[in-house]
Amino acid sequence: MRRKRGEADSFSVSFLDVAACGFGAMIILLMITKSGEPISIEFVDSPPEGAIIELQEQLFAIRGETTIFNRDLNAKQEQLSAMKDRIARLQRDLDDAKGRFQTSNQLSTEITDEVGRLAIAQQSMTEEMQRLLANSSAPENNAVGGIPVDSEYIIFVIDTSGSMYGNAWNKMLGVIDDTLNVYPEVKGIQIMNDMGDYMFDSYRGEWIPDTPSRRNTIVSTLRTWNPFSNSSPVEGVTRAINTFYEPGKKISIYVIGDDFQPGGSIQNVLQTIDRINVEDENGDRLVRIHGIGFPVIFAGQERYRQSVYRYSTLMREMTQRNGGTFVGLNDFQ
Repeated sequence: MRRKRGEADSFSVSFLDVAACGFGAMIILLMITKSGEPISIEFVDSPPEGAIIELQEQLFAIRGETTIFNRDLNAKQEQLSAMKDRIARLQRDLDDAKGRFQTSNQLSTEITDEVGRLAIAQQSMTEEMQRLLANSSAPENNAVGGIPVDSEYIIFVIDTSGSMYGNAWNKMLGVIDDTLNVYPEVKGIQIMNDMGDYMFDSYRGEWIPDTPSRRNTIVSTLRTWNPFSNSSPVEGVTRAINTFYEPGKKISIYVIGDDFQPGGSIQNVLQTIDRINVEDENGDRLVRIHGIGFPVIFAGQERYRQSVYRYSTLMREMTQRNGGTFVGLNDFQ
């Protein structure tokens, strides 16, 4: 059948419409893409929320440590201030001790041959010695090297502190042996430390009989005897007087040490001894008190030497008041 004029092919028109629309769409897309330059997008790293929390915790910890450090610093500053005050007090005590030293001819009596010289003395004399001394001008107080040796009973009050036991103990044993040799025979011996502790508990409050074997036992036991000590002789001296004094007994106390710590008062110690070791009607004390000083602290630092000056001052005054003598040794080896 023949088509009529004027009728178009519907397929051809539709195809042209589609093509035109597609071509137009492409042109529009090209126009859009050509209208501006490409835009680059930058990404900024931001910490996750967990990291922020961790940093905050570290900050809080640092603030807490700062608070603790500030508190410790304040405490140290307070301690420093207290130490400065103590140093000032100790300096005043040192100046006082130096003043006493300057007013004296010597701080202590030094004997070159030390206590060993006492070994030439004898408490008891043979008839021949008495005959020879009858026409001599021997001193009436029976003293050797300034130390009277007329006692019948002897008490050793020994400083058992670390400075003595660790440095001068062997020398101290020799001093004990030499002193005992000065007294060939006595009625009783006793060994105590400066705290008043007995070396032999079996003889607590009693006299140790004087025999050669007992003397050997005393020296051998002393080699390892090391009880606690506060480096102050007041406890030992007062216990010795209160326990062993009896009227009619001639007693000598030998105080052996190296220092007297700054915490104690020299005047209080002297007053305490004066109240106990009173004078009789003749002006004599109940017991004699002698002192022997070891220069142990001088081998250490100079800042510790104040305790040596204090010990020397204390024992010099104590022995003078109580009929004895203080001997300051020049060697402890």
